[in-house]
Amino acid sequence: MSFLTTVVAFLLALGVLIVFHEFGHYIVARWCGVKVLRFSVGFGAPLWRRRLGRDGTEWAIGAFPIGGYVKMLDEREGPVAHAELHRAFNRQNVWRRIAIVSAGPLANFLLAILLYWVLYAHGIPGVRPAVETPQIGTPAAAAAFRAGDLIRSVDGVPVQTWQELRWSLLDKAVEGRTVVVEVEGLDGNLYARRLDLGRIDSESLDADFLAELGIRPYQPPLPAVVGKILSSGAAAKAGLEEGDRIVAIDAHPIQRWDDLVTEVRKRPDQLMTVTVLRDGRTLNLTMTPAAEEEGGETIGRIGIGPRTDPEAMKRYITEVRYPFFRAATEAVRKTWEASTFTLEMIWKMVIGRVSIKNLSGPLTIADYAGQSAQLGWLPYVSFVALVSISLGVLNLLPVPLLDGGHLMYYSVEIIKGRPVSERALEIGQRVGVVLLFSLMAFAIYNDIQRLVGGS
Repeated sequence: MSFLTTVVAFLLALGVLIVFHEFGHYIVARWCGVKVLRFSVGFGAPLWRRRLGRDGTEWAIGAFPIGGYVKMLDEREGPVAHAELHRAFNRQNVWRRIAIVSAGPLANFLLAILLYWVLYAHGIPGVRPAVETPQIGTPAAAAAFRAGDLIRSVDGVPVQTWQELRWSLLDKAVEGRTVVVEVEGLDGNLYARRLDLGRIDSESLDADFLAELGIRPYQPPLPAVVGKILSSGAAAKAGLEEGDRIVAIDAHPIQRWDDLVTEVRKRPDQLMTVTVLRDGRTLNLTMTPAAEEEGGETIGRIGIGPRTDPEAMKRYITEVRYPFFRAATEAVRKTWEASTFTLEMIWKMVIGRVSIKNLSGPLTIADYAGQSAQLGWLPYVSFVALVSISLGVLNLLPVPLLDGGHLMYYSVEIIKGRPVSERALEIGQRVGVVLLFSLMAFAIYNDIQRLVGGS
């Protein structure tokens, strides 16, 4: 994955999220009659700016793209002409101020709903959650999962793809309880498996926790028949053809495609003899697998893919798609579930039930942005929707400097009947700065640990 792809994907996602968030503040402020002085994407010296509109609002792009702000007319930040006092933010009643401040996070939720609506209406291709034989000692082995079991539901909630399965089990793993998983066996019968999620370490929730459970994608047994060949690969150069059945490598018998992959991976940059059957004839071809890095080890590849039976593969491939208006309701449901799950994870971190090592920072987000962009526009849009939800939830937390902190002050004002004192605001601001910078530092530390550790 190129560094440029990661940077562009990250900045594009960040720009969209910031613009939507700040535009929420901007549009509601205008509806409430508040004068907006500046709409900025990013902080610091402006790289670009222009004044537009009746009020001469300055639209700007700052040098540091992490964040943005909407600056409104406010007596606390400078003198306001008497004729414009009614348009100052601080002169608005508390309910209008609440509406303006909460509009930013709500805009992020709205963006997520719109993106999921597009995805569900278009259709999201996915791999159905069929599982491989679990390793001994894992929760899936204790639950008696078998090779080829197709997971249909978790605690009665249907799952259609691996992504939905991961999300559903992650939600339940936070609670650390046992769930009932309904599966369809290779014999076509339905079975109930009781999966204990309480055995998962809280530090594994942000990693590949499905593997910790012993749940791995099922690999249907494929014959070692060549289906496609890369023209630049070692196999093509050696004369291998589509339809060839590989029966041996260096006299080691090959029964299935898995056997072939295993033998080739063990021979990077090593000359080998491949025995094939072609039109009833036996041929011996020599080739040298190219050496490639994967997961910290050097493996061999010859540039071929298996021949698959489209009818047989239908059991494992699906597409999640809904009619136009049903897609909208599903988008709302998905956004709500992701929002409540994010809040639950944050609360579990606060009380120590979930490790704070699961906290991710900008480096991890940038990495995920690049990975999703490499996979195509559908995964990338899904990634942006999920980050938009996280941004909306985080901004609603009752932390000074965040939108939620301001809403907390306004709630106190409603109860007391007067605004929070300047002294309290000053103390809150200092506490908020320390807290936010501490969390950011810890998140970046986690990012570096993941990148260095390869997790």
